[in-house]
Amino acid sequence: MANRKPRSNRLLTVDDVYRQPVGPASDPKSLYNLLLRFVRWRRERNWSETTLKVQTHHSYRFILWAAERGLHHAGDVTRPALETYQRHLYQYRKSNGEPLSTRTQRTTLQPLQVWFSWMAKQGLILANPAADLELPRLERHLPRTILSVEQVEEVLNGCDLTTRQGIRDRALLELLWSTGIRRGEVAALEIYSADFSRRVLTIVQGKGKQDRVIPVGERALWWLNRWLHHVRPEVLAVPDCKALFLAMDGMAGLTASGITMAVVPYLRAAGIDKGSCHLFRHAMATQMLENGADLRWIQAMLGHRSVESTQIYTQVSIRALQAVHASTHPAEQRENPEPGAAAEPPESP
Repeated sequence: MANRKPRSNRLLTVDDVYRQPVGPASDPKSLYNLLLRFVRWRRERNWSETTLKVQTHHSYRFILWAAERGLHHAGDVTRPALETYQRHLYQYRKSNGEPLSTRTQRTTLQPLQVWFSWMAKQGLILANPAADLELPRLERHLPRTILSVEQVEEVLNGCDLTTRQGIRDRALLELLWSTGIRRGEVAALEIYSADFSRRVLTIVQGKGKQDRVIPVGERALWWLNRWLHHVRPEVLAVPDCKALFLAMDGMAGLTASGITMAVVPYLRAAGIDKGSCHLFRHAMATQMLENGADLRWIQAMLGHRSVESTQIYTQVSIRALQAVHASTHPAEQRENPEPGAAAEPPESP
């Protein structure tokens, strides 16, 4: 069972769950019915649809796994059953033979903790079987790829400025680099999101349902103005579409996936084999830190709730650390030997 291939790798939407009942769906105490109640409860409290989509997907996959083992009701799920599911995730192998990452395992289990905690608080179960479930320890990795300024420029110069799409993509890439915003935030931008006189961009309901206003560089604004006022009107096919970046058929704005599909070819053409839109976010934060920006300002730009999320960039911003090392390490204070000169042997004790 550990190597069982999931029914679909596509992320289920909340509406998918309503169309695909599992087990005794009409039973008010069934896992499936309780998941629907939980979704409605969270919607009433204004949880983001993105969070609902991800967490409902993982909870629904657990229901499928439980149903295969005859566990259809919330009262059937015990602590040992959840630990068995945790082992299933640990032993699972994807189609390419690779295991699930620690982060994926945690992301899959955490919604269950939230869901069962809600059931216990609502009096739907006597005790929360996930209360003391110990999740896999999360490994903290540095960003694998940090683009240099030269690499970013090479990516930007890959746009064909003789075409409408090339101008759109140049404006998109410049904005990603200048602001470090997420692709989902880009997809939500509208034609009035940029204030050219104040040189700011307004992000409405970004991650965590937070609004924020961030500065935009003059260079990015120049390209944005060229796209918005000179090229976008020629592409636009639906007059009432307010999306800032349009698909090239002019019918609708670029989705988050569409933004990725627009960005990736330029990265690959520049020899950058991995990564997508987030590379510009990493590049912006790291390069600004290396040029002396305060960490708190970077936190505000990126929209991080906690400065701990921003501190990872201090570990990849190596230039300042190199300068400190060169100016303070004792070995660096000694006169450097001439090239090719043999080092003196140490004195005998």
